[in-house]
Amino acid sequence: MATENRTESKSTRSKPAARGNSSTVKDVMTANPKTVTEKDTVQEVARLMRDHDTGVIPVVAEKGRKVVGVITDRDIVTRLVADGKDAKTSKVSEAMTRKVHSVRESDPLNKVFQLMSDQQIRRVTVINESSELVGIISLADVANETEKDGQLAKTVENISEPGSQKKR
Repeated sequence: MATENRTESKSTRSKPAARGNSSTVKDVMTANPKTVTEKDTVQEVARLMRDHDTGVIPVVAEKGRKVVGVITDRDIVTRLVADGKDAKTSKVSEAMTRKVHSVRESDPLNKVFQLMSDQQIRRVTVINESSELVGIISLADVANETEKDGQLAKTVENISEPGSQKKR
């Protein structure tokens, strides 16, 4: 099961930068997201998603907070449910996405826009200078806090473009 220090941490939304200032990732990210390890069950992940109203949970190494993947509600449906696998016994490692795109908490929001557009993703993990997980930022976070309407619209357009199926 997800360890206490992983599931007991409180997810918090950082305060936005004052209007007119250049926002950074730290200004709009959700800090201290819930996490799991590869050995946790998919049922435990689903409960965390339900209890914390989220569709993504970062997967971290058993020791420390190094990101080794993410698991999304879509991962669970397409990699387990569709194949008739049991969420009670299936491990996170069976369904998670291993290719993770991260930004640093000090990065400008423009970097998030670019990464989301280039990779056609809606969520990005946030790491500190030691490459440890400190947060997560979603397209919705950026939409709620930014004044860059043109950039946001372009990012959404790029994410929504039909493309080749991404490798996991």
